[in-house]
Amino acid sequence: MEDRKKLIEEQDKKIREKMSKVKHKIAVISGKGGVGKSTVTVNLAMAFALKGYSVGILDADIHGPSIPKMLGLKGRRLQVSKNNEIIPVFGPMNIRVVSMDFLLQSDEEPVIWRGPLKMSALRQLLVEVEWGELDYLLIDLPPGTGDEPLSVAQLLPDMDGVIIVTIPSEVSENVVKKSVKFAELLKMRVLGIIENMSYLTCPKCGERIEVFNSGAGRKIAEAFGIPMLGEIPLDPKISKEADSGMPFVVDFGSTTSKAFDEIVNKIEKTLNG
Repeated sequence: MEDRKKLIEEQDKKIREKMSKVKHKIAVISGKGGVGKSTVTVNLAMAFALKGYSVGILDADIHGPSIPKMLGLKGRRLQVSKNNEIIPVFGPMNIRVVSMDFLLQSDEEPVIWRGPLKMSALRQLLVEVEWGELDYLLIDLPPGTGDEPLSVAQLLPDMDGVIIVTIPSEVSENVVKKSVKFAELLKMRVLGIIENMSYLTCPKCGERIEVFNSGAGRKIAEAFGIPMLGEIPLDPKISKEADSGMPFVVDFGSTTSKAFDEIVNKIEKTLNG
């Protein structure tokens, strides 16, 4: 028991040392699946990188890692340095990525782990990965308020905060409220809410079309007194570009790219201003 306690203390010390080189640590969470959380994470990372920041992504979705696919990194593997440190895979704009996907032999291979094993894996990644100097580390968490979000909150108590992703629906609205409460209970600052698939811009006339009952994100933000970071439009290009491995935010001048620029500017102002 004493040996186990000592090991954990040593690991926690290493995590603090490594994370001291990272200026800002942000978790991206959602109350439910299918809201585009990973898509938001990837495009936030790219938007920050395009501004000249050094960026890393920890894909903490152990059962359904999707970040490598969205950055064109499928099939890549993590390497180990001479010092036995894990070296992140470098993606577009030198975004450093660590994901369970880099450890799986095939897309069909499931990760069948219980809670304690998942926390142990996340702890080991945080201890052994050599991120180096980073301006931003984005942590893409699986949906809900279970093992992985709880583990990251416990392992990284000095996080700058969380960004909550939702979509315009009552179901998502009700579940997202739980994510806000989750963050509050764990004393994690909510940096703001992003409403994905918020509206559709008519390709012919440019008119904003409310496909769904948009405004759910803004209602939650107002109810809890937290910032509304922005609304991402519903755009067929998003899915296509995610499959191709190139984040849509690089499509300069598009409505979606402009929306992300505004979101990043708000986050910068919150953290640096």
